[in-house]
Amino acid sequence: MKGLRKAIALAMVCASLPLGTVFAQEHRDDRRDDHHDTHRYVRHDEWRKGEHMRREDWDRGQRIDYHRYHLQRPPRGYEWREVDGNYVLGAIATGLIASTIIASSAR
Repeated sequence: MKGLRKAIALAMVCASLPLGTVFAQEHRDDRRDDHHDTHRYVRHDEWRKGEHMRREDWDRGQRIDYHRYHLQRPPRGYEWREVDGNYVLGAIATGLIASTIIASSAR
């Protein structure tokens, strides 16, 4: 019975919102969920501070919002990427690695 009441309440809230708002929220949540479900941790011993990340590894990574994952603000010319379950802070132009963190430990 509680489940039915919750479903009715949710339907009433959704009915009161503009149609675009409901779809926009749903799409954003789906994209975020897909992003994290598809990445498994792969250990990369070669990704250490001061080393260069290969361009193909950098390019297949997803740029991430450092605020959302409580990471340090990247210096100018650097950005955080999630690659193979690792957060990598690297220079955009050269791939020089400044920091790496296993993604599950920063969430």
